[in-house]
Amino acid sequence: MIAFVRGQVAALSVSSAVVEVGGVGLELMCTPGTLATLRPGQQTTLSTSMVVREDSLTLFGFVDDDEKATFELVQTASGVGPKVAQAMVAVLSPDDVRRAIAGDDVKTLTRVPGIGQKGAQRIILELKDRIGPPTAGRAASPGAAAAPWRDQVAQGLVGLGWSTKDADAAVESVAAEAGDQPDVGALLRAALRSLSKA
Repeated sequence: MIAFVRGQVAALSVSSAVVEVGGVGLELMCTPGTLATLRPGQQTTLSTSMVVREDSLTLFGFVDDDEKATFELVQTASGVGPKVAQAMVAVLSPDDVRRAIAGDDVKTLTRVPGIGQKGAQRIILELKDRIGPPTAGRAASPGAAAAPWRDQVAQGLVGLGWSTKDADAAVESVAAEAGDQPDVGALLRAALRSLSKA
């Protein structure tokens, strides 16, 4: 299969990009976020996933391998095809998908067009053990990338059975105590205290 394409962007449309590779224009179906990074005439490299059907070969393009891996993994859940999987990575970042599935967050998943309540519950059930933990800092707060303690505390709380939403709220409530040299253990205990009061 085709793992990635590298070439000049020949054309852009609302839902796809044409990349010229060795004199051949390959049309890649892309999310709006991926399309926003492309400019006609510029060189690009996109991770790709090919979906083979009886009547078509469709190439999907992604800004990075993480987005591609999430797209391919969610399709292994019953009832999720490439269109719904693409909508999922268009609406949610790969880490948002992981957090929603790990935290049983049906509400977040149902924001994706084509996924209803039952579909979200099925995705959570089938992928919970395979999706893995979030890989990057929380996108919601600007200092997140420089504050790995946030993810450690949040993952600790989720591991103890709290929902992702509750864990995130607890992390925010103890953020002021972090200081320059955060003690993850102390912050986790403080977050647990704030949750038990709530």
